[in-house]
Amino acid sequence: MNAPTKRRRLRLVMAAAVTAALVGGAAAVPAAATSTSATPQADPASSATSPSAASYGSADPTDSTDHGLTEDELRRTVARTLKDAGFIGVTVEVRDGDRRIHARAGEAELHTGRPMPYGAHYRAASVTKSFVATVALQLVAEGRLSLSDPVDKWLPGVVSGNGNDGRRITVRNLLQHTSGIYNYAYSDDTGDSAADFDRTRFDHVSAEQVVAGAMKHRPDFPPAPADDPKPDWNYSNPGFVLAGMIIQKVTGHPWPEEVRDRIIRPLGLTGTSEPGDDPRLKAPYAHTYQRFPGSSTWLDTTLRNVSWGGAAGSLISTDRDLDRFFTALLSGRLLPPAQLAEMRRTVPVAEDFEVAFPHAQYGLGLMRQPLSCGGYRWGHGGDLEGATVRTGFTEGGRRSVTISSTGKTADDEQVLRAEAALQGLTDRVLCDGVRSRKP
Repeated sequence: MNAPTKRRRLRLVMAAAVTAALVGGAAAVPAAATSTSATPQADPASSATSPSAASYGSADPTDSTDHGLTEDELRRTVARTLKDAGFIGVTVEVRDGDRRIHARAGEAELHTGRPMPYGAHYRAASVTKSFVATVALQLVAEGRLSLSDPVDKWLPGVVSGNGNDGRRITVRNLLQHTSGIYNYAYSDDTGDSAADFDRTRFDHVSAEQVVAGAMKHRPDFPPAPADDPKPDWNYSNPGFVLAGMIIQKVTGHPWPEEVRDRIIRPLGLTGTSEPGDDPRLKAPYAHTYQRFPGSSTWLDTTLRNVSWGGAAGSLISTDRDLDRFFTALLSGRLLPPAQLAEMRRTVPVAEDFEVAFPHAQYGLGLMRQPLSCGGYRWGHGGDLEGATVRTGFTEGGRRSVTISSTGKTADDEQVLRAEAALQGLTDRVLCDGVRSRKP
């Protein structure tokens, strides 16, 4: 096995963008505000056929009308967690049925005191994977694609060399991270220092370049069969880049167009887009900052080309849009019951991945973790230099949390402390819910 080094593996774990978590930011005196609004809830989907794909619509934590979090409690909890996490700024939105509150802490731009904006646009990073997996499963439902299709059927000869074999890797393997394809990153070739980032931040990187980079390495393990309950597992961004290429082969359209026409427009996700080579974010937005290896200062990473992320992580979105997307997805509005069940049929993740995300399991572009109050939370997250996104949704769909934070460091211990803080806060919010306002 051509396994990454320990430090690289931890870095990749934290770049993986997993499920449910909450907040970050401690550079400034926390400022927070709240609001409530009603959102119609979609009908739950039919029960899944697999024990590992428990139906969305099953029991949620107990009702929180009289004992859930108040706005002030959320603000204090967020401020305390942000200090522990060491982020610069964060926004958090929590929904409990038709009750909705949000809080913010830190600052949107260093040394300005400007508060984090609500409704901000941010790079969703690996949350993109859930959108791409949804489109792939829609094509499966339409009979145009099969999860058992080998990659070579659609992309002959693309996955080859150094032991890589597209004849053995299936679409399911790509969406499940069980392909064994090496998790190549553009920075593997360009370097991971602050100077390297500045030098390459506007580079265009094609899907073909990403896949070619992965093919320079031997696979981490052989691809898993579909019925393996405990397969070898390793997060692979190139695997999802390949899934995007397959979507284009099947439909004749680039994957961003399919995501737009099948998900973004039908759901009215007005803040969600694929930027191509445009390095900018639409206002309002918060600046993002990274402290790179060997540096004690923050580098502003806001302006950047994320074409290298492609189908693995290039979408831009907002808290409200991600809530709307996952609610529609998990309630069965985007996929038929059979395909939603496949998406929710999970396998254990690698042990090193569990260091940051305890007891996590992965389906097809979707992740699951247990809640301390019983049941599970579902969703996906994302990480880029300087930014973190986390989402979480209870099984019955009544409660959700979306979070965007800024300020990341290359220090492994600090990274793990920050993630532990996010995990704890997410669990509390989803278990406690939101207290209703008294008349």
